Amino acid sequence: MATTRTANAHWEGSLMEGSGEVTLASSGIGTYAVSWPSRAEEPNGKTSPEELIAAAHSTCFSMALSHGLAQAGTPPTSIDTTAEVTFQPGTGITGIALSTKGSVPGITAEQFEAAANEAKENCPVSQALKSVPMTLKVSFDG
Repeated sequence: MATTRTANAHWEGSLMEGSGEVTLASSGIGTYAVSWPSRAEEPNGKTSPEELIAAAHSTCFSMALSHGLAQAGTPPTSIDTTAEVTFQPGTGITGIALSTKGSVPGITAEQFEAAANEAKENCPVSQALKSVPMTLKVSFDG
């Protein structure tokens, strides 16, 4: 069954001097301030589209990796993933660096790395972002 999630953005003013907010409408968990400086310079308590993409990607990747490991009969104890989305003003999103660390009893570091690469290639957010250069760094606790 397909699901649809919704976020709403409201912006006032020009790009450089204006500001806005994004509301995570489906979950109702909050409304967050956005501005050009929070995107291109320092966050100063505000978010950006790139931070929201990083949140979506790190979560989707972790879920896909967990699922792949469980389907292989080796469910993880834990997976921690960071996604760093690089934004270059005037160019756009120029790269995504995923870094994941897992604790998975019963597999080798090589098996974990293979599962992580599979998740990187196939999680739905990775699929949506295929045009962006993407790297993966893997750590394994055993």
